[in-house]
Amino acid sequence: MKAQTSFFLILISSLSGSQGIFLSAFFTYVPMNEQIIIGRLGEDIILPSSFERGSEVVIHWKYQDSYNSYNVHSYYKGSGHLESQDTRYANRTSLFYNEIQNGNASLFFRRLSLLDEGIYTCYVGTAIQAITNKVVLKVGVFLTPMMKYEKRNTNSFLICNVLSVYPRPIITWKMDNTPISENNMQETGSLGPFSINSTLNITGSNSSYECTIENSLLKQTWTGRWTMKDGLHKMQSEHVSLSCELVNDYFSPNQDFKVTWSRMESGISSILAYYLSSSQNTTFYESRFSWNKELKNHSDFSMNLTDLSLSDSGEYLCNISSDEYTLLTIHTVHVEPSQETASDNKGLWILVASLILVLCLILLIWKVKCCCCPSGTKLPEEGAVSNLCCSAASAGDTQANRIWSEPPENCNRPAEEGPDC
Repeated sequence: MKAQTSFFLILISSLSGSQGIFLSAFFTYVPMNEQIIIGRLGEDIILPSSFERGSEVVIHWKYQDSYNSYNVHSYYKGSGHLESQDTRYANRTSLFYNEIQNGNASLFFRRLSLLDEGIYTCYVGTAIQAITNKVVLKVGVFLTPMMKYEKRNTNSFLICNVLSVYPRPIITWKMDNTPISENNMQETGSLGPFSINSTLNITGSNSSYECTIENSLLKQTWTGRWTMKDGLHKMQSEHVSLSCELVNDYFSPNQDFKVTWSRMESGISSILAYYLSSSQNTTFYESRFSWNKELKNHSDFSMNLTDLSLSDSGEYLCNISSDEYTLLTIHTVHVEPSQETASDNKGLWILVASLILVLCLILLIWKVKCCCCPSGTKLPEEGAVSNLCCSAASAGDTQANRIWSEPPENCNRPAEEGPDC
């Protein structure tokens, strides 16, 4: 609605001091108009206010809540006056003093907090005019959104996380471009800013997933996308190439981003390589890892891993992240023994099995031929038919040195009664 201006006829005494002589002047009052200003937590902001130039300028900025008003900043008689300033605004506000004479009464506000949200009024009076401007300040934050992949025992999870956000965001999940509901939501910070985790169980799934976090106040949206590639089977000592490309639909040409390749093992992520687009610096943590420089210049960050060993089997994760997007691509690599290694292993097992068999035969023979017993006693297998008898040991032999031998020719006792030595 267009503001209406009121005019007042004021009779003022002539500056000459002559009695009975008055000058007529018009005093104008401009009613309140309103603006909405959105600031970010921890940053600085300007609350705008302008007026028509005039003399004897008086400026009063106040904060208004449901019950009281609080002095924010005052100016009159050509200088600032902060004697009655509320303590919450100490050392955080200032005017553009050099611009006041040009009709600028805007307030510079430092280090915004969520408590600064609310309604601010700016009263400006001059010798011929009074005006009141109303500013509604809203504060938001949207800090460090990300998508993470986690292994917990045999289960796999995707986590959409925003470290600090206000007001509460809108979080949506899609599976193969079809909206789904998230499994679990965790939130901390009762009054804000909030820290939020949205977790989805993707165990056993080969689908693609997308998570979107939207801050409607700041009109800012972040998207995380997850893609699982087909598993790769390689032989020992071979090399493997794993794809990871930056998608132009998500990243603008001049947008800074980072690329991280890592390996997932027993729920722990170990970094293989790291790249920053802002500095063009690449850091390698695995000597067998490499990028194709020509492909990298075309935003292709596919990796090569050479001289594979059996311990290289596992999951490999490529993470491309910016302030607005995260793209996760995962590969599963299975490294199998080479034919030469398998043949060597087969020969080794045959040799081990042969040695074990020979040892068993030696033990069996030793058990039969090295058992000792007193002279003239029966074999340990009581009642069994046997053609062995205990021969008398030579003079001086001990009991332990007597052995079983074939029965002598004069051994004529029945077998069931035992040998007669």
